[in-house]
Amino acid sequence: MTRVQLLAASFALVFLGLTAGPARAQATKSSSSQEGQDILNYPLTLPRANQLISAVDAMTKYLVSLPNFQDRLINSMKMTAAERSAQLQADAKAMAILKANGLTVHDYIVGVPSLRMALMAAQAPADAPNLAVSPANLAFAKANLAQLKPKMDAADGIRAKK
Repeated sequence: MTRVQLLAASFALVFLGLTAGPARAQATKSSSSQEGQDILNYPLTLPRANQLISAVDAMTKYLVSLPNFQDRLINSMKMTAAERSAQLQADAKAMAILKANGLTVHDYIVGVPSLRMALMAAQAPADAPNLAVSPANLAFAKANLAQLKPKMDAADGIRAKK
C-alpha cells in the first residue's frame, strides 16, 4: 500500500462521510434527514473521538488493502446508512476493527462524520458556511482541536508540516 493509495482512500472516506446524506437525498429524503439528525445528535467525548480516529486509521488501511477498494468506496457513496450498515456487518474484518475499537456500526457510520464536521467547524473562520455540527460538539472540537487534529490527520495519512 503506497502513501498515494492511502491518501486517495482517506480522501474518499472523507468525501463519503461528508456527502453520504446529500448524495442520497433524492432517493430517500426522510432517511437522509434522519441521518443528518443522527450526526447532529451524536455526542462526542474525548475517549469516543480517540476510538473513532483509531478505527478510521485501521479501516482505511484495511480498505486500501482490498483489490477493489475504489469500487467499494464509490458504491458505498451511493448507499443509504442501512445499506452501509449491512455491508459493514457482512464484512468480518471491518467488524473486527470496530470491535477492537469498542465501536458499533452505528458509532462508526454516524460518529466519524460527526467528528470530522466538528473538527472542520472548529477550524473554520467565523464567516464560513455552517456545517452540520451541534453546539456541544463544536465546543468539544474547539477545546480538543490541538490534540485531535494531528491524530485525525495521521489516520488520514496526512503528515504534519515541519
